Amino acid sequence: MLSYSIKRILGAIPTLLFIVTIAFFLIRMAPGGPFDTERPVPAEIAANLDRVYHLNDPLITQFAHYLWNILQGDFGPSFKYQDYTVTELIVEGFPVSLQLGLMSILLALLLGIALGVFAALKQNKLTDYVLMSFAMVGIVLPSFVIAPLLALVFGVFLHWLPVAGWGSWSHMILPVIALSLPQIATVARMTRGSLIETLNRPYIRTARAKGLPNSLILFRHASRATLLPVVSWLGPAVAAVVTGSIVIEQIFSLPGIGRYFVQGALNRDYTLVMGVVVFYGALIIVMNLLVDLLYRWLDPRVSYE
Repeated sequence: MLSYSIKRILGAIPTLLFIVTIAFFLIRMAPGGPFDTERPVPAEIAANLDRVYHLNDPLITQFAHYLWNILQGDFGPSFKYQDYTVTELIVEGFPVSLQLGLMSILLALLLGIALGVFAALKQNKLTDYVLMSFAMVGIVLPSFVIAPLLALVFGVFLHWLPVAGWGSWSHMILPVIALSLPQIATVARMTRGSLIETLNRPYIRTARAKGLPNSLILFRHASRATLLPVVSWLGPAVAAVVTGSIVIEQIFSLPGIGRYFVQGALNRDYTLVMGVVVFYGALIIVMNLLVDLLYRWLDPRVSYE
């Protein structure tokens, strides 16, 4: 397993390099620059700013300079947030994004698996149809539609929950629900289909023939095989939650990385956008590695040789 992990980490280096390259040149293709404002600055000041931040160098030189700084763990200074480096902004915003993402994934797993198991045990009955209908609605409606609706109903009309800010547990409820609802629906449908297939396998029929109780069959014999598709889903789910949290943080005014990313894109803050992209790319690669290792624990037949 150690050799497999090392190979995966080494294989992630070209992937990260590709992400950095694409993001770097795409953001440079956007019109305008980080110091373009409605009120133009004198040409001398603009030239000094470009010189200090190496914006007057050839594009290839800028790219090489940025790669060298990344290798030293330096994402550079933010062009718009005075006296802050990109690393400091990521360190400041990541705990909020991490807490939001972890709570959303945890809620999706707990509710999604429970609803999927319940629907599978009531296969082709009214309960099954109702649960899967709600799951389909949750998949169809994106988070940027669900979030404003939740804020409008529970925040504006009912005044039950705050619709902006981050501090107490009440501020977490609406963002976590809005971010996790599509994932809950996905997990419920995956769990239902996987459990129905597992319960029809020969070894489950053998266990029933031996007179084992259904609860023991479900938790001891069927649980691991049922969870395999859900574990495979965790890798893409992290990417979905990460990209979805950018929208959620902006809607609910949360001080996370996603909000910095949006503001950086609007302000043409090259280094901030690049830093968030590289950080998120590395995070997704690490999560995919952890999911693959967890898959081996659930299914001993999987070999990494």
